Amino acid sequence: MPRARQYSEAELILHYDLKRFVGNEKSPLLSKWLNQENQVELNSGEQYLFNLIFFDAQEKIEHWHKEELKMKFIAFVLKLGYLVDRPPYNTYFKHTIKARVNTNFLKMKVDFMIAEGILNRPQIPYFHFQVWKKYCNPANEPIAQLLTAFLISQEINPTSQPIYGCVVTGKFWEFIIMSGNNYFISKSYDCTEEESLISIITILRKFSHRLNYQYLNKND
Repeated sequence: MPRARQYSEAELILHYDLKRFVGNEKSPLLSKWLNQENQVELNSGEQYLFNLIFFDAQEKIEHWHKEELKMKFIAFVLKLGYLVDRPPYNTYFKHTIKARVNTNFLKMKVDFMIAEGILNRPQIPYFHFQVWKKYCNPANEPIAQLLTAFLISQEINPTSQPIYGCVVTGKFWEFIIMSGNNYFISKSYDCTEEESLISIITILRKFSHRLNYQYLNKND
């Protein structure tokens, strides 16, 4: 098996003729996904969990390392966002995906992924989630990792559906969609602001609903 090298965001743009867009208005699909007209209303149990992780993050997130960020905060946000196992979709953590894309062999260990699959073997990825350390790190690294996962997913996914994803760098969350050679990056959401964290949960739930709708109507 050839050895996969790691590409920067700029190198991926050049190698794969990608087009980069920033801002919700650049893509109707991203704008629809991030639309906040109908924000979620948490039930009492969800509100209790929300308060626990929100106040913990406000006080400590700047000092958490990557694993603490994932275990103490992100895992619970994913639950509140309904990104859980729901056949035929499974959730996968720290799973390696790989493919030859054009002339390059690409390989990436994804922090979190939603895919159709069998047991521990993902087959059709739909959503990727990459966590970086703190927001002071170079911004191109997590984006490059996510783009690499997107390109691999496009290669192994038999449909031409857009690929969805999210990058977390410290307290900031960015949502990204790739459609063909174009990728669209949202504004940053600061999860230590209560309204922004509700927005993050709303966005994740909207993707979960979209995935369920897609499955129910895939044979129509």
